[in-house]
Amino acid sequence: MHQQLLKMPQTAAVPGHVAVLAFPFSTHAAPLLAIIHRLATSSPNTHFSFFSTQQSNNSIFSVYKQNTNIKACDVWDGVPEGHVFSGKPQEQIELFMKSAPNSFRKAMEVAVSETGRKVSCLVSDAFFWFAGEMAEEKGVAWLPFWTAGPASLSAHVYTDLIRETFGVGGQEDELLSLIPGMSKIRTRDLPEGVLFGNLESCFSNMLHKMGRALPQAAAVFINSFEELDPSITKDLKSRFEKFLNIGPFNMISPAPPAADTHGCITWLDKQKPASVAYLSFGSVATPPPHELVALAEALETSGVPFLWSMKDNSKVHLPDGFPERTASQGLLVAWTPQFEVLAHRAVGVFITHCGWNSLLESIAGGVPLICRPFFGDQRLNGRMVEDAWRIGLLVEDGVFRKHGVLNCLDKVLSQDSGEKLRENIRALKQLAKKSIAPDGSSFNNFVALSDLVFNTKS
Repeated sequence: MHQQLLKMPQTAAVPGHVAVLAFPFSTHAAPLLAIIHRLATSSPNTHFSFFSTQQSNNSIFSVYKQNTNIKACDVWDGVPEGHVFSGKPQEQIELFMKSAPNSFRKAMEVAVSETGRKVSCLVSDAFFWFAGEMAEEKGVAWLPFWTAGPASLSAHVYTDLIRETFGVGGQEDELLSLIPGMSKIRTRDLPEGVLFGNLESCFSNMLHKMGRALPQAAAVFINSFEELDPSITKDLKSRFEKFLNIGPFNMISPAPPAADTHGCITWLDKQKPASVAYLSFGSVATPPPHELVALAEALETSGVPFLWSMKDNSKVHLPDGFPERTASQGLLVAWTPQFEVLAHRAVGVFITHCGWNSLLESIAGGVPLICRPFFGDQRLNGRMVEDAWRIGLLVEDGVFRKHGVLNCLDKVLSQDSGEKLRENIRALKQLAKKSIAPDGSSFNNFVALSDLVFNTKS
């Protein structure tokens, strides 16, 4: 599939120079580089300058060394010499964002000077609301990339209306019926910084400014497919110049199979179809100790076979003797090849924090979810999973308790309701596959994105 996308002809009259501004934290820069790699392969005469911090570039570029027309350009991380971190949350992000506009401007000047090519198009992480002003100064198109789903994007675009309607810090259980496609979402599901939390934090301000700036972009593109959220997609198409769902990336060009160092797939091969509970909470979130205990107790009591991806430093919180007692029931490992695990026929449910990438991987595998969200877009994703798409369950009160986990496992793995969830998520998987096939919605949207990138006149 992706080979057909990569062979699209270059149509720019003059070899272009695309500047790409990446957000160097969490899982933002890597998916943006994956898109740039696809674009660069289809247009060898276009030069791509990929701007991020040295640490970020070093960690993501090793995969794409064969691309001679993408250059990693390091920008300052914003940390002053001799700075002592206070341990305040998001301190690194605050320092980076404070210096980012100036750092990116300087780095772009250097790239223009070195290549002898003016910037012909500006692609950025959507977080960088100021990139729109930079593109305007240069007289080029601004194409921001939103790494999460359309519902969370809509929440940030409608922040002012949401605040006017519900009042900051107001009722937590109001439904967002006033926003197309969000009638199942409650105000308490919204990401921090919209109605609740510190509305003056660096992150809240960044997202608020972003929501206001995005309608000025030539196009906003995201890692999703139109058929997943047709109402939200239709609405955002009316709000933006162009709104392009070009995913799911994990189905378009999956990463090469990861080394299965802990024998997960071999262990899964010995299990019955749709019988295993797979547990993983991403790279950032970890359930608090008392919830890990509740989860472990529920798994042991249920007798359900489990594969649990758990960092070594969390294992100390497990009940005494749990690994030994469950050695024949489950596999406890520090890391799993998640995409391959979720594609395995033995996996019957995914217990997850419900981050966007994990959600898309679950759809690709056709595996229902049990969601325990922590922050950001995760609560909103979990609500969509349970109430809009009906492909999984939210844990009761958003917290792992033994009885609640047992109840969820029973519903998904043993009752008829679980089969219905499986049917629903398999139907979404088929829609996703159709969207990335030739003439599918994501295929056509990628062609439209390519046209904007390559046809922009500098």
